[in-house]
Amino acid sequence: MHLELSQLSVHYAGRPRPAVEDVSFGLPAGGIGVLIGPSGCGKTTLLRAVAGLERASAGEIRISGRVVGGAGTHMPPEARRIGMVFQDYALFPHLDVGRNVGFGLDRMARTDRAQRVSEVLALVGLPGFERRMPHELSGGQQQRVALARALAPRPQLLLLDEPFSNLDVDLRERLAHEIRAILKAAGATALFVTHDQMEAFAIADAIGVMHEGRLHQWDDAYSLYHRPATRFVADFIGHGVFTPATIRHVAGKVVVDTPLGLLEDVAECPLPCAYEGGDCDVLLRADDILHDDDAPVKAQIVRKAFRGSEFLYTLRLAGGQTVLAHVPSHHDHKLGEWIGIRAQVDHVVTFDRSCPARGRALCQMECTASGGDCEPALAPPTQLV
Repeated sequence: MHLELSQLSVHYAGRPRPAVEDVSFGLPAGGIGVLIGPSGCGKTTLLRAVAGLERASAGEIRISGRVVGGAGTHMPPEARRIGMVFQDYALFPHLDVGRNVGFGLDRMARTDRAQRVSEVLALVGLPGFERRMPHELSGGQQQRVALARALAPRPQLLLLDEPFSNLDVDLRERLAHEIRAILKAAGATALFVTHDQMEAFAIADAIGVMHEGRLHQWDDAYSLYHRPATRFVADFIGHGVFTPATIRHVAGKVVVDTPLGLLEDVAECPLPCAYEGGDCDVLLRADDILHDDDAPVKAQIVRKAFRGSEFLYTLRLAGGQTVLAHVPSHHDHKLGEWIGIRAQVDHVVTFDRSCPARGRALCQMECTASGGDCEPALAPPTQLV
């Protein structure tokens, strides 16, 4: 692994709990990782610890196999060969683009420095911008210059803290795709911090979801959405609800009995004995619920949000349960109207209903063949990629 964190903790004096607690993950050379989570979850503190701006209280940080931070080790930031891009760009307003980009190349000969500045400006799509001043550039162009400056010294790791937060939403996602292509072309290893899920999905090879200082899951976007390891990840990523259900045997096979009928694609679900009485909560995403006028289950539209090509409907079932559904926008039903719906779930994900705190990991249990007793096989909240 190019960047590897092992049981990393960061504790501030006077605070009852660590800002970052027991975090482990790995990022291969050339990989792009993104940390997301609510405000105050510890993602920026973790990034600062990797940069050397915060000291680790426990665990280790390794870059290219070398320990740069840990309980007894602290390599200063300037010795770590790390490039940083901040949300405010931090360009020098009195220097032109060329001198901004070449700022960290003072040890190079003048001709070599000029050549490297030209190379990275071409890489970020701004060839010939050397003589422009920062105030003459758009926000997106300023962000590209900041990226070029960080890449110019050929750092072994690039850290980006909310790099698109000052840009409008449309530009944010487009620039995320473009910067991913730039980083891949440069062969750079990068770790981002953001609060924007769409931004994370656009740029990341691996995404870490943090909450209250802990890393709940480190995985690709598809797995976070369809196979969340904890209840928090399931709730934080995408649109969905938890609906009461029961796992039971029907005609010799395991099914999940929900208010929308039986769900049978349960290859990744626990057996009924995993939960007391088989009672659990099942995660139903908005794209798991299909509008079907011929379906026997009806639901009332209590809220609708227009999304251009589709509506996001909030629906109430006759039993009072709430579900969400994406419906093509030409199906413009009125609030209060009852429509037919059915569930089509490819990945049935269940959580312990009686003890939500146990939702720190999926209750992946196995019934032993001998006595039917259940033994926990809880998946760890983090994994190396």
